[in-house]
Amino acid sequence: MTNTKTKALIFGICTLTLFCHLCLGIYYYTFAQDNEKLVALTKKIIEANTDKELFFNFEELKELYFQDNKYSEFIDILRSLTKEKKTLEPFINYYIALARYHQLKYLEKIQNWNEYFLNLDTYRQEILNFAQKTISSTASKDSLNLYAKLLLWRFYKDQEDFSSSEKMLSELINASLEYSKISSDKSALKLLADTLSSYGERTKAKNLYQLYVDGLLSSSVTEKDLKNFAFSFYEEKNLELAQVVYNNYIERIINIYPKEEVIRNLVEIAKLFAYKDKQENDPFYAESIFKKIEALAGKDIFDEELIYLRAYNLEKAKDYLLAKELYIDLINRFPSSRYADEAVFKVGIISAFILADIETAKNYFEKLAKKENLSPQVITSLYQLGLLNHWLGNIEEARTYYQHLIDKAGNAFPETLALAKERLKEIEESRPIEYNLKTFLDFSLKEKSPSFTISKIDLKAYSYRARKEENITITCTPYTIESGCLSVELQYLWSGDLGTLKSSPPEPTFNTSYTEVGTKEINLLVVSPSGILEKDLIFIEIE
Repeated sequence: MTNTKTKALIFGICTLTLFCHLCLGIYYYTFAQDNEKLVALTKKIIEANTDKELFFNFEELKELYFQDNKYSEFIDILRSLTKEKKTLEPFINYYIALARYHQLKYLEKIQNWNEYFLNLDTYRQEILNFAQKTISSTASKDSLNLYAKLLLWRFYKDQEDFSSSEKMLSELINASLEYSKISSDKSALKLLADTLSSYGERTKAKNLYQLYVDGLLSSSVTEKDLKNFAFSFYEEKNLELAQVVYNNYIERIINIYPKEEVIRNLVEIAKLFAYKDKQENDPFYAESIFKKIEALAGKDIFDEELIYLRAYNLEKAKDYLLAKELYIDLINRFPSSRYADEAVFKVGIISAFILADIETAKNYFEKLAKKENLSPQVITSLYQLGLLNHWLGNIEEARTYYQHLIDKAGNAFPETLALAKERLKEIEESRPIEYNLKTFLDFSLKEKSPSFTISKIDLKAYSYRARKEENITITCTPYTIESGCLSVELQYLWSGDLGTLKSSPPEPTFNTSYTEVGTKEINLLVVSPSGILEKDLIFIEIE
């Protein structure tokens, strides 16, 4: 095509687009033919020689319209292009389907229900028809084939059409495997994996990430390059891909690096993924790295800081049993550690309220209660000893512990003092323990449980480490529980040390703060109409 013909074609397309816009009553601050970026992109699309060039240019053109939510206008120019150059049809079909998909999403977001329901059937049919046209006109070696299948899978998934979505997902994975064998450009696999990961399909996403990484490894990538790739993906908050690359990096260095250097790198990776407030983390992956360190060098390689980090990480992963073992290891190996009182207190709480092992819990609380040096955990352990005896019916022993706490604390621990005084008042007035707390104690202490898994709720704090007076958000998210067409109404029974709150909130989310330092324990029972649904507890460190 000559330069003159190209210019004439571009002018004709832009003029036709402008005419369509005017017919729709849309006012533009500039004419389409004067929009230099639109003209330049149209020219590039018409003159592109490879699919890679076309995809890059269509993506730029898409963003030009999507940024202002002008989906129908984008489709107008796409249709203009296909009239002039038939070889663009697979791309145009795909982007028409993609535009209609995003248009429906946008109408839902702004709740423009008149337009949404007026065009719903038409737009849905266009998504299906145009995506299928793209699939039919492309092959496994074409990234566009994958993108069209991905779009259809998202469409079915959003519609909760489980049968169609599962079938399309299977087709997509098979096509991806075929693509990985044929194509030298593996970037499409990363985009697919990113999308699957965002929909919660983490296992399948990791498999695709591995195919993507295999492409990286097929080239002359050094160990240093792999490590840098992994860290860059971590910084991009793409933890699944970062982990896949780190796993390949670890496989390499184990075979060629000295043992000390391997351990140093593994510790660095574990620290990167271990739980940290307000930073990217994956406690489960961090623990998998800690296990590699232990397998390579034994437990003695863990110093005071690393044992605490591992135990704290497991605690945040809700693996309380293994966390307890590590806290005990910390206590035994480093009895003078700055973490010792915190570790002893947490072992007591886990023994009592996770394992229903009251005697072990009392032994650990007694270790703290007997200490001369006054720490927040010493005072709180006196409260816990009073509480356990109170629940067991040992009223005089409970009274003694509560009173000992009051005498020992003075005015230093106002929040814990308030709890002890409230329990004493219940004893003096012959009242039962406060309902939420008693219900939690009844449920937690009556039976020993060999394991503790939380499968129905997600209890979190934002953050787990805070300063005095700092606002902290506590939230519980129940996993979807429905009865027929109705959501089940749940009760949230909060207890423990709720900080500055005057009473237990009935909601799943609340804000609080603390006026004293130390380890705070927050308990929760979630109750459904059929009974107790789930229990959980968390620790918060106030510094």
